[in-house]
Amino acid sequence: MTITRNKVRSLLTGFGVFWGIFMLMIMLGSGQGFENGIMKNIDGFSTNSCFIWSDQTSEPYKGFKKGRRWNMHNSDVEAARKNIPEIEIITPMIWGNRSSDNVARNDKAGTYTVRGLYPDYAKVETQRLKYGRFINDLDILNKRKVCVIGTSVHEELFQKDENPLGSYIRVNGIYYQVIGVATGVSNLNMFGRPSEQVILPFTTLQQINNQGEIVHFVTAVAKEGVDVSHVEGRIKEVFRAQNSISPTDLQAVGSFNLSKIFNMYKMLLLGIRVLIWIVGLGTLLAGMVGISNIMLVTVKERTREIGVRRALGAKPRVILSQILSESLLLTSIAGILGLCLGVGIMAAVNTAINASTPNPGDAFFSDVIIPFNAAIASAVILLFCGLFAGAIPAWRALQIKAIDAIREE
Repeated sequence: MTITRNKVRSLLTGFGVFWGIFMLMIMLGSGQGFENGIMKNIDGFSTNSCFIWSDQTSEPYKGFKKGRRWNMHNSDVEAARKNIPEIEIITPMIWGNRSSDNVARNDKAGTYTVRGLYPDYAKVETQRLKYGRFINDLDILNKRKVCVIGTSVHEELFQKDENPLGSYIRVNGIYYQVIGVATGVSNLNMFGRPSEQVILPFTTLQQINNQGEIVHFVTAVAKEGVDVSHVEGRIKEVFRAQNSISPTDLQAVGSFNLSKIFNMYKMLLLGIRVLIWIVGLGTLLAGMVGISNIMLVTVKERTREIGVRRALGAKPRVILSQILSESLLLTSIAGILGLCLGVGIMAAVNTAINASTPNPGDAFFSDVIIPFNAAIASAVILLFCGLFAGAIPAWRALQIKAIDAIREE
């Protein structure tokens, strides 16, 4: 009856350790999947970049009234490139008309975002090419009427799996030859969905817009080791000086710093990882307390046995190793079972997500797997916890005097 009761206690205590390590694995896998899903939202964008646009002035300056509307120009971009050596890339952008059904081919039409870009923009927002190529320097120099279309534009205006290269589409009534089909790698849709856009050479669209050298947006990337916030501030200073805007007018030049968003994500994910480990280790600690308690009960029930062994000459290290090995064995078996089950469930969840999502990059959770280093760290922590759980019972066993133990009924 005592043996059966001890087995039941051991199983229940082992389940506590099993559940603790199992929940830790589930939380680690879920946290990693959430982290991967978030990071894929900005994957493909240069994280050391900023985006700048013009806005209303908030201060009068040099005879201009407050609330003046102004525009950036090609000369502003060149002035920034010339005067700010910390800039790695600076490239302008303009918008085309986005009226209803502004892009058409034969009897098919749709409404899409139209942008004019330089080739350097592909270094800011990586483009995944399905067909052809991106805009190049000759397209810019010769103001060619060519375009790169998004994957959704290709699917809606062309037959399934039809190669569109060399075909012509109408963009706001003007024909352009398709030279590539691309979509952005990132899910961060700052300028609309990359799959639903038509990209034209910057110089071509600027000429067709007939707005002179007006620029709608400027993107800049700082050199390696340079904080993009510094570059962002310097560009604003140059733009304000170029356009007679007060140096203290903080509203006139708007900007968006991707580095700040990236750092905010990193801090959020760090907080989530810390919380996961705190909760997981807390659950595991509860199991360790159970292990320690059951070992104390075991030592108490085996007082006479320990006393007899001590009387027969058993050394303290023999008693100590016996108690610690039992604690370690119970912890290891329960913990490894929990670890294996947690890893297996996370692998199954990852397979299910990949099978149910045509584009895994669109999933909220991505690559739901337990990092190898986290699994190793969990196993090491588990072993230390097993030794720790047996330490107090082992110390209690060593305090038992042989004569007292033999007298005990």
